[in-house]
Amino acid sequence: QVQLVESGGGLVQAGGSLRLSCSASGGTFTSYIMGWFRQAPGKEREFVAAIRWSSTYYSDSVKGRFSISRDNAKNTVYLQMNSLKPEDTAVYYCAAALYGSRWPSRDEYKYWGQGTQVAVSS
Repeated sequence: QVQLVESGGGLVQAGGSLRLSCSASGGTFTSYIMGWFRQAPGKEREFVAAIRWSSTYYSDSVKGRFSISRDNAKNTVYLQMNSLKPEDTAVYYCAAALYGSRWPSRDEYKYWGQGTQVAVSS
């Protein structure tokens, strides 16, 4: 059983930056593809970014502004968010999926954190 705990959310003005962290415990961190998702009020949870080994994948809405990274020695994955926009406002979730031959779908992420709120003011 893997436990994921996010931190680093908060309120920021448009154009600002935040760095989210997700600390993992209870499993072998390097066995998992790590992802970030977000959910705005009234909307479905959507994919933001994922990382497997050193390969990364981003949604079109955040490409060029957000950067995902992982520190396997610290069992932690990060999401650096730059040039934030009001439409980035959401609860951000960290998730883990077992390694496979391709990028996992949302439903294939087995473990989820409780989320951290990000609010971007205009």
